[in-house]
Amino acid sequence: INAVAEVVNNDPDAAGRLRIAFFPDFNAKNGQGIYPAADLSEQISTAGKESSGTGSIKFSLNGALTIGSLNGPNIEIHEAVGTENIFLFGLTAEEIANTKSQGYNPMGHYDENPSLKEVIDMISSGFFSKKDINLFRPLIDSLLRRDEHMVLADYQSYIECQDRISMAYEDQDKWAKMSVLTVAQMGTFSSDRAIREYNDRIWHAAPLKIERGNE
Repeated sequence: INAVAEVVNNDPDAAGRLRIAFFPDFNAKNGQGIYPAADLSEQISTAGKESSGTGSIKFSLNGALTIGSLNGPNIEIHEAVGTENIFLFGLTAEEIANTKSQGYNPMGHYDENPSLKEVIDMISSGFFSKKDINLFRPLIDSLLRRDEHMVLADYQSYIECQDRISMAYEDQDKWAKMSVLTVAQMGTFSSDRAIREYNDRIWHAAPLKIERGNE
């Protein structure tokens, strides 16, 4: 990410339009300034491989729209906010398992997708590594030979999803509506709901009514 940032952030065509920043040691505390500021939350772990944790939920609770794979909390967010307020892409866990069982060939995606080939070749050429063609060789070899997380298989779906996001973002009224509806439908993830459910299932504590005195 830092190698890409060095190229993008020094590109005069991108100046004032796009910057890449890496946030080191990201945690719940320093995330308090990030969650409310985000427009889009990328939760793109491979379906069935790893969960995105609760970060995706925190972004959605603060109004960020989600682009995500069909994995972990993304599925629950999708159920809560509806298909029209989330951007989903990629293979399902079942589709991934079926593809691997039939013999997954990542090179096929490289050979058949000109856009993907251009990206891989650009990285291989040293464009992002100051002409050092060996720096990212392990990464390229891993993608083209194994691609354990099926990045290449999901690439085209991800790109098309980003195109849909760009179109939606151009309509700021529509984007704002989607953001508001996302927040409004995230109540199932609130601590109030969780505590009430724990009480109903485990604690069985009776509610206590607090009488307010004359003020």
